[in-house]
Amino acid sequence: MRHHGDRAPAPPGPATGDWQTLGRLLPYFWDYRWRVLLALACMVGAKLANVGVPLLLKQLVDAMNLKPGEPQTLLVVPVALLLGYGALRLMTSVMTELRDLVFAKATQGAAKRIALQTFEHLHGMSLRFHLARQTGGMTRDIERGVRGIESLISFSLYSIVPTLIEVVLVLSILAVKFDVWFALITLLALAVYIVFTVRITEWRTQFRRQANEFDSAAHTKAVDSLLNFETVKYFGNEAYEAGRYAQSLDSLREARLKAQTTLALLNGGQQLIIAVALVAMLWRATQGVVDGRMTLGDLVMVNAFMIQLYIPLNFLGVIYREIKQSLTDLDRMFVLMDREREIADAPGAPDLVLSPQVSVEFDHVSFAYEADRPILHDISFTIPAGKTVAVVGPSGSGKSTLARLLYRFYDVQQGAVKLAGQDIRAVTQASVRRAIGIVPQDTVLFNDTVAYNIGYGRAGASRQEVEAAARAAHIHDFIASTPKGYDTMVGERGLKLSGGEKQRVAIARTLLKDPPVLVFDEATSALDSANERAIQAELARAARNKTALVIAHRLSTVADAHEILVMEAGRIVERGTHAQLLASQGRYARMWALQQNAEAT
Repeated sequence: MRHHGDRAPAPPGPATGDWQTLGRLLPYFWDYRWRVLLALACMVGAKLANVGVPLLLKQLVDAMNLKPGEPQTLLVVPVALLLGYGALRLMTSVMTELRDLVFAKATQGAAKRIALQTFEHLHGMSLRFHLARQTGGMTRDIERGVRGIESLISFSLYSIVPTLIEVVLVLSILAVKFDVWFALITLLALAVYIVFTVRITEWRTQFRRQANEFDSAAHTKAVDSLLNFETVKYFGNEAYEAGRYAQSLDSLREARLKAQTTLALLNGGQQLIIAVALVAMLWRATQGVVDGRMTLGDLVMVNAFMIQLYIPLNFLGVIYREIKQSLTDLDRMFVLMDREREIADAPGAPDLVLSPQVSVEFDHVSFAYEADRPILHDISFTIPAGKTVAVVGPSGSGKSTLARLLYRFYDVQQGAVKLAGQDIRAVTQASVRRAIGIVPQDTVLFNDTVAYNIGYGRAGASRQEVEAAARAAHIHDFIASTPKGYDTMVGERGLKLSGGEKQRVAIARTLLKDPPVLVFDEATSALDSANERAIQAELARAARNKTALVIAHRLSTVADAHEILVMEAGRIVERGTHAQLLASQGRYARMWALQQNAEAT
């Protein structure tokens, strides 16, 4: 049994406050500060024009209040006022569209930077994190976070802030032009409306949060089930998987129904508050017209102001809820970015200094994935530059752990792993991994072409170099025989290829990389005997003058190694050449005899 470090990742830190989340978002817009200022100026201009519309409407109505026989009746409506009214309407739309156009680059730029930083941070996380992650839920968190940036800007900058500006302007006009009661009624109605909306929306947030959690859970189950569809079919568990997914969907449906029911309560309460405020304002304005303190145009202006104010307020519940949800989604993505990297470069770490040939040394290495489950016990061995050392032993003896430590997927608890005499913890991870090439036992390919997957070994390699690597891995003839050749899609995780074909693609990929250190982890385990012998010869050629660590189960594949280490329960129990180990009649000799007898039968 392999030990992959199955400890669950540390739980994410506590959710931060909304203002802290906003504070973290603001630096991403700093590079676009001039665009932000210009967008704000356009927004203020749009609101000034919008507030001017009811003022001009009042002038138009009053201008129409003419007595029959007056010369002005020939015009019916003063042309200048009508043109001004149209110009203000047009300016409102133009300034709004200009604001959106100016700010779009800032919004998209910030979203790109945050998404890219999250992506890079996740790639920098340790193998332990990736083995324990829930891919479906994590990708959904990133997707929601990026979308949350756009929603937050759309609802706050394009709805909340403009409405606040308009409220201030309207209250000022009403208080100055009429009596203070108009402003007080408006202000009181706004206060009641906002308090009611915020309280109800806060209460409703729990149902939205539950719905999102059930949505992520359902998405995770669906992705996990589809990725493992072969296992599902092997055991005939299609109905079981559908039942698990249906259970998640039922929970999601119940949470969404609660959210919809409470939304109806919110909308009904909002409409009641708006209706009472409008009746109070129009009653006072009507009294003003009757008393002669106000004109008919004033009445129309007050009504227009109220409509302009309350139309955006109708959506305040939705806007506030979406802003809260966007902040929550952003916070979840920031929590992912804040996950501490278990394996990180030391501050100012230099790159690995390479010579033409690189030695590998395990110096008294002890390691455990979990504190109470040690895997390696005081392992010491050296692979001299240009030599090949093979490691054999039963499953669970710690063979593959050596490769993970060499790649620095984990850090050792005791001792040191050295490349070219340098502790790999003291140099950058990128330089260490550039120096090593691996052919893993379990090959996973990208859902792309054969050429892409082979070329992944060295970015920018030419098609001729890719084909040369494929020939060396004895897979060129197979690729050429397919209808699309090197442009053949391999499917998700390479499932369109057989195990042997995937392994040969992995071998070609590593041969193309051509690093000074090679790791073969059961590199020919998925090949038949004839292909294994051919590939083994090619691997031997590839490893010539390179430093190679070979992890093997079949002993016949490592008989030519310069040294063979026999591991058992995390310890080296024997070491020597093939001939020396056979002569010693120990553990290796017994394993050899068992395999020879098995092959003979």
